[in-house]
Amino acid sequence: MNGKALAKFLAAIAIIVAAFIYFIGPLAQSIKQGLDLQGGTHIVLEAEDAGENKVTDDAVERARQILERRINEMGLAEPLIQREGKKRIIIELPGVKDPDQAIKTIGKTAVMEFKDENGVVHLTGNDLKDAKEQIGQNKQFMVGIEFTDAGAKKFGDLTTANVGRHIGIYLDGEQLTNPVVNEPITGGKAVITGSQTLDDAKNLAILLRSGALPVKVNVLEVRTVGPTLGQDSKDKSVTAFAVGVGLIVAFMLILYRVSGFVATMALLIYVLALLAVLHFLDATLTLPGIAGIILSMGVAVDANILIFERFKEEVKVGKTLRMSMESGFRRAFATIVDANVSVMITAAILFVLGSGTVRGFAVTLGLGVLISMITAVFVSRYLLRMLIECNLTNHPFWYGANVSPTATMELYKKGGKK
Repeated sequence: MNGKALAKFLAAIAIIVAAFIYFIGPLAQSIKQGLDLQGGTHIVLEAEDAGENKVTDDAVERARQILERRINEMGLAEPLIQREGKKRIIIELPGVKDPDQAIKTIGKTAVMEFKDENGVVHLTGNDLKDAKEQIGQNKQFMVGIEFTDAGAKKFGDLTTANVGRHIGIYLDGEQLTNPVVNEPITGGKAVITGSQTLDDAKNLAILLRSGALPVKVNVLEVRTVGPTLGQDSKDKSVTAFAVGVGLIVAFMLILYRVSGFVATMALLIYVLALLAVLHFLDATLTLPGIAGIILSMGVAVDANILIFERFKEEVKVGKTLRMSMESGFRRAFATIVDANVSVMITAAILFVLGSGTVRGFAVTLGLGVLISMITAVFVSRYLLRMLIECNLTNHPFWYGANVSPTATMELYKKGGKK
């Protein structure tokens, strides 16, 4: 027995286990949770032609960007806004329990117009520079607006020509307010009254700041996931993860003994590395994403199994443990690469052609396969080298060979299994 090598191996194992225990909780909690885990509102919008505003790829993309600005200004945590197909936009709002209020804010076309008493439009939302909610002297809720330079001149001309008359302010064809002009307003600023609450004024300001949607959007689907259902899904996914890891570890230990123990240590590093990458990429984890992680764990172990089986074949022809291990890794490498590349190609196809949850599954599966290949080939190899150098035992049984532990190496080499 090599005491120095054994101490080095045990130290490496202790570091791996300690790092896993210390980092697994914070890393898992730092990853954003999707709608199906946290609860919230799922909205599907579809663009449609409205008069001169036709649905084009550019128009839908601009609509998505405007919706994203509106949602971000609402202060919602970890929203997801993405396109689906040519006309649809998917919006997921984790934690939002009132979908109606959300739709009122994000779904409006938000076409703002300033009209005189004859119904002639003199200014639009394009002439606005900024808009903010305010509380007046009599606790009146209003929106303070500021015009662009060109808009300020238009508004000054409009108010100068309409002293003593009404100027109507409309949003999507509905009148917000219809004040009487007492004197010309040339400062480039004005207020819009009529909001019932401060939230109403805030939502109106958000609409005005974000701009008008280039096309009309209709709500096709609204689905609310309650926090209880989300927590239940989270608990079940954690249980599935724990059961999956437990079964994999038991399988590897029973079938490959100390080699299986090494594979388990590599699996711990794999889990930490995958969670760290997801955290770095600011990914949002969903149930399909968790399924992709669990599946990629099986792929990670599959690479170790290929290596260990090659290792056993080399031992059978009489090579030493060290030579068998090096040869096993070398011969299995091409097979591992071929198998993992085929899975990653499948994941790439799912990501390109899929959407929403399918993409989440594809991302975690692809990342998992890539990281698992690295840990299986390099981490397992390094740990096995350290273990063999310890010289605890030279008997192939403890490395997964199907031979009785009481049999001698000579009998095993000659095929005299007991």
